[in-house]
Amino acid sequence: MSLFKSILITGGAGFIGSHLIRRFTKLYPKAKILNLDALTYAGSLHNVKDCENASNYEFVHGDINNFDFLRKLFKSHNFDAVVHLAAESHVDNSIKDPFNFAQTNIQGTLNLLEAARKQWENNNQEQRFYHISTDEVFGSLDNEGRFTETTSYDPRSPYSSSKAASDHLVRAYYHTYKLPILLSNCSNNYGPAQHFEKLIPQTIQNIINEKPMPLYGEGKNIRDWLYVEDHVEAIDMILHKGKIGETYLIGGENEKRNIDLVLKLIKMTDSILGRSEGFSKKLINFIPDRPGHDYRYAINNSKIKEELGWKPKTPFELGLDKTVRYYLGL
Repeated sequence: MSLFKSILITGGAGFIGSHLIRRFTKLYPKAKILNLDALTYAGSLHNVKDCENASNYEFVHGDINNFDFLRKLFKSHNFDAVVHLAAESHVDNSIKDPFNFAQTNIQGTLNLLEAARKQWENNNQEQRFYHISTDEVFGSLDNEGRFTETTSYDPRSPYSSSKAASDHLVRAYYHTYKLPILLSNCSNNYGPAQHFEKLIPQTIQNIINEKPMPLYGEGKNIRDWLYVEDHVEAIDMILHKGKIGETYLIGGENEKRNIDLVLKLIKMTDSILGRSEGFSKKLINFIPDRPGHDYRYAINNSKIKEELGWKPKTPFELGLDKTVRYYLGL
Protein backbone atom coordinates (compact mmCIF):
# COMPACT_ATOMS: atom_id res chain seq x y z
CA MET A 1 0.00 0.00 0.00
CA SER A 2 1.24 3.48 -0.87
CA LEU A 3 1.70 6.19 1.76
CA PHE A 4 -0.07 8.53 -0.65
CA LYS A 5 -3.66 8.90 -1.82
CA SER A 6 -3.12 11.04 -4.91
CA ILE A 7 0.13 10.87 -6.92
CA LEU A 8 0.96 13.20 -9.81
CA ILE A 9 3.44 11.78 -12.33
CA THR A 10 4.63 14.32 -14.89
CA GLY A 11 5.80 13.00 -18.23
CA GLY A 12 3.94 9.73 -17.71
CA ALA A 13 3.48 9.11 -21.44
CA GLY A 14 7.23 9.16 -21.99
CA PHE A 15 9.75 6.35 -21.70
CA ILE A 16 10.53 6.14 -17.97
CA GLY A 17 7.20 7.70 -16.98
CA SER A 18 5.11 5.07 -18.75
CA HIS A 19 6.95 2.25 -16.97
CA LEU A 20 6.40 4.05 -13.64
CA ILE A 21 2.69 4.57 -14.38
CA ARG A 22 2.35 0.85 -15.11
CA ARG A 23 4.09 -0.10 -11.88
CA PHE A 24 2.11 2.29 -9.67
CA THR A 25 -1.33 1.53 -11.09
CA LYS A 26 -0.73 -2.19 -10.43
CA LEU A 27 1.00 -1.95 -7.05
CA TYR A 28 -1.11 0.80 -5.49
CA PRO A 29 -4.77 0.24 -6.47
CA LYS A 30 -6.03 2.51 -3.66
CA ALA A 31 -3.88 5.46 -4.76
CA LYS A 32 -5.08 7.77 -7.53
CA ILE A 33 -2.37 7.94 -10.21
CA LEU A 34 -2.61 11.00 -12.45
CA ASN A 35 -0.50 11.13 -15.60
CA LEU A 36 0.22 14.70 -16.73
CA ASP A 37 1.86 14.89 -20.14
CA ALA A 38 2.08 17.51 -22.89
CA LEU A 39 2.35 14.72 -25.51
CA THR A 40 5.30 16.26 -27.31
CA TYR A 41 7.12 14.16 -29.92
CA ALA A 42 8.70 11.89 -27.25
CA GLY A 43 5.45 11.04 -25.43
CA SER A 44 2.67 8.74 -26.60
CA LEU A 45 -0.48 7.42 -24.98
CA HIS A 46 0.28 4.14 -26.73
CA ASN A 47 2.97 3.66 -24.07
CA VAL A 48 0.31 3.52 -21.34
CA LYS A 49 -2.55 1.97 -23.31
CA ASP A 50 -2.62 -1.04 -20.98
CA CYS A 51 -3.29 1.30 -18.03
CA GLU A 52 -6.09 3.43 -19.50
CA ASN A 53 -8.92 1.30 -18.07
CA ALA A 54 -7.45 1.00 -14.57
CA SER A 55 -9.85 2.46 -12.03
CA ASN A 56 -7.08 4.35 -10.23
CA TYR A 57 -5.58 5.91 -13.36
CA GLU A 58 -6.30 9.26 -15.01
CA PHE A 59 -4.60 11.05 -17.89
CA VAL A 60 -4.55 14.84 -18.20
CA HIS A 61 -3.16 16.55 -21.27
CA GLY A 62 -1.30 19.63 -20.08
CA ASP A 63 1.94 21.55 -19.97
CA ILE A 64 4.10 22.20 -16.90
CA ASN A 65 4.98 25.56 -18.48
CA ASN A 66 1.43 26.75 -17.72
CA PHE A 67 1.47 27.80 -14.06
CA ASP A 68 -2.21 28.75 -13.81
CA PHE A 69 -3.17 25.35 -15.19
CA LEU A 70 -0.95 23.64 -12.60
CA ARG A 71 -2.49 25.62 -9.72
CA LYS A 72 -5.97 24.52 -10.76
CA LEU A 73 -4.83 20.92 -11.18
CA PHE A 74 -3.31 20.82 -7.69
CA LYS A 75 -6.45 22.33 -6.18
CA SER A 76 -8.79 19.92 -7.90
CA HIS A 77 -6.81 16.75 -7.15
CA ASN A 78 -5.08 17.62 -3.85
CA PHE A 79 -1.93 15.65 -4.67
CA ASP A 80 0.11 14.48 -1.72
CA ALA A 81 3.00 13.25 -3.91
CA VAL A 82 4.60 14.50 -7.11
CA VAL A 83 7.04 12.46 -9.19
CA HIS A 84 8.54 14.87 -11.71
CA LEU A 85 9.83 13.21 -14.88
CA ALA A 86 8.65 15.64 -17.56
CA ALA A 87 11.69 17.10 -19.32
CA GLU A 88 13.38 17.72 -22.61
CA SER A 89 16.17 15.13 -22.53
CA HIS A 90 18.04 14.73 -25.81
CA VAL A 91 21.49 16.37 -25.74
CA ASP A 92 21.63 16.86 -29.53
CA ASN A 93 18.31 18.71 -29.46
CA SER A 94 19.54 20.93 -26.62
CA ILE A 95 22.50 22.01 -28.75
CA LYS A 96 20.11 22.97 -31.56
CA ASP A 97 17.45 24.63 -29.38
CA PRO A 98 18.70 25.53 -25.87
CA PHE A 99 15.76 27.89 -25.23
CA ASN A 100 13.25 25.04 -25.24
CA PHE A 101 15.30 23.12 -22.69
CA ALA A 102 15.62 26.12 -20.39
CA GLN A 103 11.88 26.76 -20.63
CA THR A 104 10.67 23.25 -19.84
CA ASN A 105 13.41 21.92 -17.58
CA ILE A 106 13.99 25.07 -15.50
CA GLN A 107 10.81 27.17 -15.66
CA GLY A 108 8.57 24.10 -15.84
CA THR A 109 10.17 22.65 -12.71
CA LEU A 110 9.87 26.00 -10.93
CA ASN A 111 6.16 26.11 -11.83
CA LEU A 112 5.62 22.68 -10.31
CA LEU A 113 7.56 23.53 -7.17
CA GLU A 114 5.57 26.70 -6.63
CA ALA A 115 2.25 24.99 -7.34
CA ALA A 116 3.12 22.30 -4.76
CA ARG A 117 4.30 24.85 -2.23
CA LYS A 118 1.12 26.89 -2.47
CA GLN A 119 -1.09 23.81 -2.27
CA TRP A 120 0.77 22.25 0.64
CA GLU A 121 1.36 25.28 2.87
CA ASN A 122 -0.61 25.03 6.12
CA ASN A 123 -1.44 21.42 5.26
CA ASN A 124 -0.42 18.82 7.84
CA GLN A 125 -0.68 15.68 5.71
CA GLU A 126 2.49 13.90 4.61
CA GLN A 127 3.74 14.98 1.18
CA ARG A 128 6.68 14.42 -1.16
CA PHE A 129 8.01 16.29 -4.19
CA TYR A 130 10.33 13.89 -5.99
CA HIS A 131 12.49 15.25 -8.81
CA ILE A 132 14.20 12.81 -11.18
CA SER A 133 17.45 14.06 -12.71
CA THR A 134 20.50 12.78 -14.56
CA ASP A 135 24.13 11.93 -13.88
CA GLU A 136 25.06 14.29 -16.73
CA VAL A 137 24.90 17.24 -14.30
CA PHE A 138 28.23 16.06 -12.88
CA GLY A 139 30.11 16.47 -16.13
CA SER A 140 32.71 14.08 -17.50
CA LEU A 141 34.90 11.44 -15.85
CA ASP A 142 38.20 10.06 -17.09
CA ASN A 143 38.89 6.34 -16.69
CA GLU A 144 38.94 6.51 -12.90
CA GLY A 145 36.33 7.11 -10.21
CA ARG A 146 32.54 7.30 -10.04
CA PHE A 147 29.98 9.98 -9.28
CA THR A 148 28.60 10.13 -5.73
CA GLU A 149 25.91 12.24 -4.10
CA THR A 150 28.59 14.78 -3.09
CA THR A 151 30.22 15.15 -6.53
CA SER A 152 30.38 18.79 -7.63
CA TYR A 153 28.21 19.85 -10.55
CA ASP A 154 29.99 20.49 -13.85
CA PRO A 155 27.41 20.33 -16.69
CA ARG A 156 28.76 20.53 -20.24
CA SER A 157 25.66 20.78 -22.49
CA PRO A 158 22.52 22.95 -22.54
CA TYR A 159 20.57 19.82 -21.53
CA SER A 160 22.71 18.96 -18.50
CA SER A 161 22.90 22.63 -17.53
CA SER A 162 19.12 22.92 -17.55
CA LYS A 163 18.81 19.79 -15.40
CA ALA A 164 21.48 21.10 -13.02
CA ALA A 165 19.54 24.34 -12.65
CA SER A 166 16.34 22.45 -11.92
CA ASP A 167 18.13 20.35 -9.28
CA HIS A 168 19.31 23.53 -7.58
CA LEU A 169 15.79 24.96 -7.58
CA VAL A 170 14.42 21.79 -5.98
CA ARG A 171 17.00 21.94 -3.21
CA ALA A 172 16.41 25.67 -2.77
CA TYR A 173 12.71 25.00 -2.14
CA TYR A 174 13.67 22.50 0.53
CA HIS A 175 16.02 24.90 2.31
CA THR A 176 13.97 28.08 1.83
CA TYR A 177 10.38 26.84 2.10
CA LYS A 178 10.85 23.43 3.79
CA LEU A 179 9.19 21.74 0.83
CA PRO A 180 9.53 17.96 1.42
CA ILE A 181 11.72 17.10 -1.55
CA LEU A 182 13.53 14.00 -2.78
CA LEU A 183 15.98 13.95 -5.67
CA SER A 184 17.73 11.26 -7.68
CA ASN A 185 20.27 11.26 -10.49
CA CYS A 186 20.31 8.22 -12.75
CA SER A 187 22.59 6.85 -15.43
CA ASN A 188 21.52 6.16 -19.04
CA ASN A 189 18.23 4.25 -19.16
CA TYR A 190 17.39 1.64 -21.75
CA GLY A 191 14.50 -0.73 -22.40
CA PRO A 192 11.19 -1.07 -24.28
CA ALA A 193 9.32 2.04 -25.49
CA GLN A 194 12.27 4.43 -25.58
CA HIS A 195 12.10 7.06 -28.32
CA PHE A 196 14.07 6.32 -31.50
CA GLU A 197 16.28 9.39 -31.05
CA LYS A 198 18.25 7.55 -28.34
CA LEU A 199 21.29 5.42 -29.10
CA ILE A 200 19.96 1.91 -28.43
CA PRO A 201 16.56 2.10 -30.19
CA GLN A 202 18.08 4.12 -33.02
CA THR A 203 20.77 1.50 -33.53
CA ILE A 204 18.28 -1.38 -33.45
CA GLN A 205 16.01 0.38 -35.94
CA ASN A 206 18.92 1.07 -38.30
CA ILE A 207 20.07 -2.55 -38.12
CA ILE A 208 16.53 -3.74 -38.95
CA ASN A 209 16.24 -1.32 -41.87
CA GLU A 210 19.87 -1.75 -43.01
CA LYS A 211 20.55 1.98 -42.68
CA PRO A 212 23.80 3.70 -41.59
CA MET A 213 24.34 3.83 -37.82
CA PRO A 214 25.92 7.19 -36.86
CA LEU A 215 28.44 6.92 -34.04
CA TYR A 216 30.23 9.96 -32.62
CA GLY A 217 34.02 10.15 -32.78
CA GLU A 218 35.60 6.72 -32.49
CA GLY A 219 32.79 5.31 -30.36
CA LYS A 220 35.01 5.20 -27.27
CA ASN A 221 32.77 7.28 -24.98
CA ILE A 222 31.60 5.25 -21.98
CA ARG A 223 28.11 5.17 -20.49
CA ASP A 224 26.60 3.25 -17.57
CA TRP A 225 23.34 1.56 -18.63
CA LEU A 226 20.35 1.13 -16.31
CA TYR A 227 17.39 -1.05 -17.30
CA VAL A 228 14.21 1.02 -17.03
CA GLU A 229 12.33 -1.48 -14.83
CA ASP A 230 15.18 -1.40 -12.31
CA HIS A 231 15.03 2.39 -12.38
CA VAL A 232 11.30 2.60 -11.66
CA GLU A 233 11.72 0.16 -8.79
CA ALA A 234 14.33 2.54 -7.36
CA ILE A 235 11.99 5.51 -7.88
CA ASP A 236 9.26 3.64 -6.01
CA MET A 237 11.59 2.90 -3.09
CA ILE A 238 12.91 6.45 -2.89
CA LEU A 239 9.41 7.96 -2.96
CA HIS A 240 8.15 5.71 -0.17
CA LYS A 241 11.28 5.15 1.92
CA GLY A 242 13.71 7.92 1.04
CA LYS A 243 14.70 10.57 3.58
CA ILE A 244 13.28 14.05 2.93
CA GLY A 245 15.87 16.45 1.58
CA GLU A 246 18.21 13.67 0.41
CA THR A 247 19.66 12.84 -2.99
CA TYR A 248 20.16 9.28 -4.26
CA LEU A 249 22.27 8.17 -7.23
CA ILE A 250 20.91 5.28 -9.30
CA GLY A 251 23.31 3.39 -11.58
CA GLY A 252 23.02 0.22 -13.60
CA GLU A 253 26.60 -1.03 -13.03
CA ASN A 254 26.92 -1.66 -16.78
CA GLU A 255 29.69 0.55 -18.15
CA LYS A 256 30.10 0.09 -21.89
CA ARG A 257 31.95 1.88 -24.67
CA ASN A 258 29.48 3.03 -27.31
CA ILE A 259 31.23 1.00 -30.02
CA ASP A 260 31.08 -2.17 -27.88
CA LEU A 261 27.39 -1.60 -27.21
CA VAL A 262 26.66 -1.14 -30.92
CA LEU A 263 28.60 -4.31 -31.79
CA LYS A 264 26.60 -6.23 -29.17
CA LEU A 265 23.33 -4.91 -30.60
CA ILE A 266 24.45 -5.92 -34.09
CA LYS A 267 25.24 -9.44 -32.92
CA MET A 268 21.91 -9.81 -31.07
CA THR A 269 19.67 -8.27 -33.71
CA ASP A 270 21.29 -10.00 -36.67
CA SER A 271 21.03 -13.33 -34.85
CA ILE A 272 17.31 -12.90 -34.14
CA LEU A 273 16.73 -11.81 -37.75
CA GLY A 274 18.54 -14.90 -39.00
CA ARG A 275 21.35 -12.96 -40.65
CA SER A 276 24.96 -14.08 -40.82
CA GLU A 277 27.18 -13.00 -37.91
CA GLY A 278 28.54 -9.48 -38.39
CA PHE A 279 26.19 -8.78 -41.31
CA SER A 280 25.35 -5.26 -40.07
CA LYS A 281 28.86 -4.15 -39.08
CA LYS A 282 29.17 -2.42 -42.44
CA LEU A 283 26.40 -0.02 -41.35
CA ILE A 284 28.52 1.63 -38.64
CA ASN A 285 29.17 5.22 -39.67
CA PHE A 286 31.66 7.19 -37.58
CA ILE A 287 30.80 10.90 -37.64
CA PRO A 288 32.52 14.01 -36.15
CA ASP A 289 32.18 14.15 -32.38
CA ARG A 290 29.49 16.44 -31.00
CA PRO A 291 30.45 19.61 -29.08
CA GLY A 292 31.06 19.11 -25.37
CA HIS A 293 30.71 15.33 -25.58
CA ASP A 294 31.37 13.91 -22.10
CA TYR A 295 33.83 11.00 -22.13
CA ARG A 296 32.56 8.79 -19.32
CA TYR A 297 29.72 8.54 -16.80
CA ALA A 298 29.75 6.10 -13.87
CA ILE A 299 27.74 5.97 -10.66
CA ASN A 300 28.55 4.77 -7.14
CA ASN A 301 25.37 3.05 -5.88
CA SER A 302 26.50 2.67 -2.28
CA LYS A 303 24.03 5.08 -0.66
CA ILE A 304 20.83 3.68 -2.15
CA LYS A 305 22.05 0.12 -1.54
CA GLU A 306 22.89 0.73 2.10
CA GLU A 307 19.96 3.00 3.03
CA LEU A 308 17.12 1.57 0.95
CA GLY A 309 18.29 -1.90 -0.05
CA TRP A 310 17.99 -1.31 -3.80
CA LYS A 311 20.34 -2.71 -6.41
CA PRO A 312 20.00 -3.28 -10.18
CA LYS A 313 18.54 -6.72 -10.86
CA THR A 314 18.43 -7.07 -14.65
CA PRO A 315 21.54 -8.62 -16.25
CA PHE A 316 22.65 -6.43 -19.15
CA GLU A 317 22.36 -9.19 -21.77
CA LEU A 318 18.81 -9.98 -20.65
CA GLY A 319 17.76 -6.32 -20.66
CA LEU A 320 19.21 -5.82 -24.13
CA ASP A 321 17.50 -8.97 -25.42
CA LYS A 322 14.12 -7.76 -24.11
CA THR A 323 14.74 -4.39 -25.71
CA VAL A 324 15.74 -5.76 -29.10
CA ARG A 325 12.73 -8.10 -29.17
CA TYR A 326 10.40 -5.24 -28.29
CA TYR A 327 11.54 -3.19 -31.30
CA LEU A 328 11.29 -6.30 -33.48
CA GLY A 329 7.68 -6.71 -32.35
CA LEU A 330 8.40 -10.06 -30.70
